[in-house]
Amino acid sequence: MTDLTSPPIGAHEHVFLGDDHERNERRTWLVIAITATMMVLEIAAGTIYGSMALVADGWHMSTHAAAMLIAATAYLYARRNARNPRFTFGTGKLGDLAAFASAVVLALVAVLIGWESLVRLYSPVAINFSQAITVAVLGLAVNLLCAWLLRHDHAHHGHHHHHHHDHDHEHRHQDDDHHHAHHDHGGQHMARHDHPSGHRNHSADNNLRAAYLHVLADALTSVLAIAALTLGGLYGWNWMDPAMGIVGGIVIAHWSWSLIRDAGRVLLDYVPEDEELPDEIRCVIEGDGDRITDLHVWQLGPGHRGAIVAIRSAAPQDPSCYRKKLAHLHSLSHVTIEVEKAA
Repeated sequence: MTDLTSPPIGAHEHVFLGDDHERNERRTWLVIAITATMMVLEIAAGTIYGSMALVADGWHMSTHAAAMLIAATAYLYARRNARNPRFTFGTGKLGDLAAFASAVVLALVAVLIGWESLVRLYSPVAINFSQAITVAVLGLAVNLLCAWLLRHDHAHHGHHHHHHHDHDHEHRHQDDDHHHAHHDHGGQHMARHDHPSGHRNHSADNNLRAAYLHVLADALTSVLAIAALTLGGLYGWNWMDPAMGIVGGIVIAHWSWSLIRDAGRVLLDYVPEDEELPDEIRCVIEGDGDRITDLHVWQLGPGHRGAIVAIRSAAPQDPSCYRKKLAHLHSLSHVTIEVEKAA
């Protein structure tokens, strides 16, 4: 049985965490602390003062706090196991797995909000307007603070140093007189910032986006509640509150679906239509009798791509030559090159 616990001598690392992994992790824990404190205060105050609005908002916040706990735990686990060789391509995609789970929770929140709103349309509940508005404003203030903490900070990226490590491992085997396969791995790992050539969401952290969307969903329900309660208090339109709840449920469901789709695609190694890396690799390698016969590009983590390139050539070169040609593609963090001589 192969021992995977200690990497072989001279092996390179497979750390494909996002550039802001630790910063995002710290901020997610801070947001959980703020949300949990607010949640406990709301439930306690609501119970003491007999306010259903406070208790309901407190329990609603608890679902978002639980979802953000998924994000924070994923950051922690991914960081602690970043160098665990049993994760053969590192832990960079753990954030996408967490985002997928979090998006499912968000979808359930949308369904619950919509269902509760429909129930209230058919059997309205007496609303204490001034008290409910106070709760909504307080909730909105907390959520805006949390959203500011979890925003994707593009300005911050400028401070990263750009350096990478190159590893050259070649294994050759001769299947017959004209076939050589060379495998070659290049690692450009952490403490390195990508300069994407127009790739949308090239280094997007879906785990951070999931936590951000939960906070945003909470803020949206607060904004809609303030609008509905104000109109209800002024004109006696009690139906506005559940109607706004349905609108909020639909918007949150839409956000949830987009996150499920994007995180699910990363997990299934789907190549988006706007991913330019496969074309860039073909453009660099093909020519001078070299043809790419098989090409796989997939995401290893935020801002990190892996590639397997099979080349058929009339005059095969050393894998390191092909690697040098690909060196300027900074998002390419792990490359395996196979070369065979054309018949």
